[in-house]
Amino acid sequence: MRAVLRLPAFRLLFAGLVASMAGDALLLLVFAIWVKSLTGSNGEAGLVTLFMAVPYLVAPLGGRLVDGFRHRPFLVVANLASAVMLLPLFAVRDAADVWIIYAVAALYGISSVTIAAALGGLLKGLLTDDLLAGANGVLQTVREGLRLGGPLAGAALFAALGGAAVAAIDAVTFLVAAAAIARIRLHEPAPARSGPHWLSELTAGLTHIRTEAALRRMTIATAVGFLVIGINESTLFAVVGEGLHRPPAFVGVLASAQGVGAIGGGLLAARLIGSVGELAAIAIGMATLGVGNGLLVSPWPPVVFAGMVVGGLGLATMVVGSTTVVQRRTPGPLIGRVSTTAETLTGGPQALSIAAGAALVSVVDYHLLLTVVTVGMLTAAASLWPARRLTAVDRPSASPKVTESH
Repeated sequence: MRAVLRLPAFRLLFAGLVASMAGDALLLLVFAIWVKSLTGSNGEAGLVTLFMAVPYLVAPLGGRLVDGFRHRPFLVVANLASAVMLLPLFAVRDAADVWIIYAVAALYGISSVTIAAALGGLLKGLLTDDLLAGANGVLQTVREGLRLGGPLAGAALFAALGGAAVAAIDAVTFLVAAAAIARIRLHEPAPARSGPHWLSELTAGLTHIRTEAALRRMTIATAVGFLVIGINESTLFAVVGEGLHRPPAFVGVLASAQGVGAIGGGLLAARLIGSVGELAAIAIGMATLGVGNGLLVSPWPPVVFAGMVVGGLGLATMVVGSTTVVQRRTPGPLIGRVSTTAETLTGGPQALSIAAGAALVSVVDYHLLLTVVTVGMLTAAASLWPARRLTAVDRPSASPKVTESH
């Protein structure tokens, strides 16, 4: 991580991203708390994440858009647009306006998809392959580490000033990110013009994933994991309300506990990838996330907190590994389409599980739902583990090879 932070261009990018990630940490949980406070429904609060996940279903369209522009100017414009998209939240007054929150949540999902894809391309242009895991690790450490105070601060600001005030702060952070990225000096070649066959251009990401074995196995395993992990978006409110007997805003405390584990995961992920390779690291992260999720069935707060910490450790490892393997195994001109296609193939199952969780949490014991998530994550980890050799780290022999002479 120190090596990548020595680069002036990355430090400038890092400063802008830290600002926008801080805004994300403040607002994302506020969406669900806002809906819960207006409607009183766990299911409707959980649907916020569904609306944010729906754009991932059509993410390859965004990937083609990203690949059609230089990544640095694209990120500047995308951050400016993201600041503007938050303005409708100032019109929310009562339960009849919940649809506005859902609509902005969907726009936030679109912003997240396109910015993440462009960021992957920008990092690939700025850094050599050996620095990518460290860069992803430090960004993930900050992103998840902000959960230590971000959700609590967002919940506190929401309680004191309302959701519109939190949205205004987040908008300012997008403007800061746009200004920082605009100052980066980077020569990017002009993107190739689209060919006459638009369908093949659009599906180029899927074709690359299908033919690149490591990406194919990673995508299948993560799709299995996300097919169940979305259930937690609604069950977490049940854990807080029914298991711990706390108000909805206490979700922020649990998210902060997850941030503690994520700091460790982000710091250790690059080293783990350097030791065992990306796919093995992802499998370890999945298994760790599953174990942490299993602890949430406990009615005792210390055990639940421990589960969130362990889950954060696994999630950060999983994300850094997945991001790094996509960047290392994808040509620059395709990275937007490959990353967004991978997001679609995992975000689609996640959207289904979020919807299922929102529907089931009111009629099925949340302990059973948590068990389903745990089993699913462990199954995904087990399915990926045999493929770890595809990204195994080559190690030099301990001694030079001796050839017999005759």
